Amino acid sequence: MRQSIKNRKGLEIVLHIKKSESPKGTAIVMHGLGGYKEQPHIERFAKSFEKSGYTVVTFDTTNSIGESGGKMEDAKITTYYQDLEDVITWVEKQSWFAKPFVLSGHSLGGFSVAFYAENYPSKVFAIAPISPFVSGKMSVEAHNTHEPEEFKKWEETGWQIKESNSKPEVIKKLPWSHIADRLKYNLLEKIEKLTMPVLLIVGEDDTSTPPQHVQVLYDNIPSTKKEIHIIKNAPHTFKDSNHLEEIEKLFLAWIEKLK
Repeated sequence: MRQSIKNRKGLEIVLHIKKSESPKGTAIVMHGLGGYKEQPHIERFAKSFEKSGYTVVTFDTTNSIGESGGKMEDAKITTYYQDLEDVITWVEKQSWFAKPFVLSGHSLGGFSVAFYAENYPSKVFAIAPISPFVSGKMSVEAHNTHEPEEFKKWEETGWQIKESNSKPEVIKKLPWSHIADRLKYNLLEKIEKLTMPVLLIVGEDDTSTPPQHVQVLYDNIPSTKKEIHIIKNAPHTFKDSNHLEEIEKLFLAWIEKLK
């Protein structure tokens, strides 16, 4: 079911809702920076919850390349996170909303679901941040380590201009002010709130959110029900069918343990 709502700024957010007839819970799955809800990895995360009997909500954030309003140039961690809050506020009011409530997201979506769980720990039953952004500082380190020339050019020109891999006809432009906003955030500051079950997955060859950064997050999470899995030869965004298959198996096994 397609649904359109307005965020706190009056911009349209488009959601897709797959209802379970006898839901075991509700899961919200969130894409990353410049992503959209139909990306193969997002659909695979969502399908794992669907197969497990959950009602599943995916959505396009504003300021991305999906169906929702706004412009990519205005994309910030702040706007993505606020959209997640606004979607959750709407979902919780629906007659079909069923607890337990589980959140998953990729990259900036992974950060957002973990940050939400830190801010509202009593509301969230479990989280699955996949290839999550951990902090602005660590993100800048990753840029400087793995793409120093491109990062320097971004700072000097004020813009990062990239072709979308999943939608080659789309050019993604981000201003340098995006980095200033990014530097405000750090999951490690309130990490003690993450006492719920946590599933972390990251690609071995990820240069945006490197495995060693995700390991730091894992090491600091106090939950006794935490897992970390590194997908061999996988990049930041999962597209290979074998990687997606492996991730689905990890999700299904983890969701089974949540009962």
